[in-house]
Amino acid sequence: MPTQKFSANDLLLKKPLLGFKKSLDVSKNNIHMKKNAAFFGMLIWVCCFSCVDRNQPIPTPNPTPAPDTTFIRAADLSFIPEAEASGCIYKKDSLPEDPLVTLKNAGCNVVRLRLWHNPSSGHSGLSEVTAMASRIHQQGMKVWLSVHFSDTWADPGAQTKPLAWQNLSFTVLNDSLNSYMTRVMNTMHPEIVQIGNETNDGLLWPEGKLSTNESQCLQLMQTAINAVRAIQPTTKIILHYGGLNGASWFLGKVQQLNYDYIGLSYYPVWHGTSLNNLQSTITTLAGTFNKKVIIAETAYPFTLSWNDWTNNIVGLQNQLIPGYDASPSGQLQYLTDIKNWSKQSSVCAGFCYWGGEWVSFRGPQATNGSSWENQALWDFNNNALPAINAFNSN
Repeated sequence: MPTQKFSANDLLLKKPLLGFKKSLDVSKNNIHMKKNAAFFGMLIWVCCFSCVDRNQPIPTPNPTPAPDTTFIRAADLSFIPEAEASGCIYKKDSLPEDPLVTLKNAGCNVVRLRLWHNPSSGHSGLSEVTAMASRIHQQGMKVWLSVHFSDTWADPGAQTKPLAWQNLSFTVLNDSLNSYMTRVMNTMHPEIVQIGNETNDGLLWPEGKLSTNESQCLQLMQTAINAVRAIQPTTKIILHYGGLNGASWFLGKVQQLNYDYIGLSYYPVWHGTSLNNLQSTITTLAGTFNKKVIIAETAYPFTLSWNDWTNNIVGLQNQLIPGYDASPSGQLQYLTDIKNWSKQSSVCAGFCYWGGEWVSFRGPQATNGSSWENQALWDFNNNALPAINAFNSN
């Protein structure tokens, strides 16, 4: 609340009426004094101004830096619709809060979503992902689509074609891919599109298997890229490799394609517990292929315990990076260090945390629940963890 200030005249009005004559005389004297003070003040100002070096620029205060909106601080939140449908309530400071709002307020500016062609469960299909993309855009965040070109998980060991495309000739398969990507782009208008997920040996096997059908693989990838460019030329395109070893081989094969970012998955449990190796690999790949790199998937545990009866991916001390405990503070430090190095380097365009929303939403007895609940960004009470603070723009 501002302090109330009074002028000399305000104070005179508060005097008793008996002092009116004396106050009037004082006011007249004050007027003469103010006139004299104004004259001498003007004289001093003119003298001082004449001594100023007019060739010297007038200093201006440094403006407050604008928030960095180009560096990607993303989270994959693909499980949210399924979790919410199961009654899961995400919280911040023990109060219910939309997880999109929680991460947006923490500084997350991009949300990654997987897209399956025709999943048997209905989850991660076009309808659900379109609705989720709309929610993300309404929050003022960008949408990053990870298009799997499969009815289920696609990764280095499995790139199974959608059932609807199983018996198509290569020409019809290529046309179907173009039609599908055109529909996806017209439906969701994502700012980032990932052509396949962890396509270490191509996509849409066997026709698009890179090691055995290189020309067909490249043609399929370029068809998908062309469909994106035709609908929304400003959309950034990622080609995604799962891991570090072998990435140079893959990127050499796809070098002729028209894409924007190299995407890499990095999980200590699978890809080594050396952040120095991660950094040197990114630097080398960016220099060799003249592309910025995004850490497209990463995660770290806040505990080695569990919250359901589904076996967890990470549960042993030797799966951790030395110096980073499996604790809320260790998880925060890991993600903060990933963010800081990525942002300070000239070769990294951002990072994405994977599985942050994958809490045990099927209940503590589930054997088909979450294998990732100890690496989520919400704890076993579904309360947001300190690691969300690593998404800030600092």
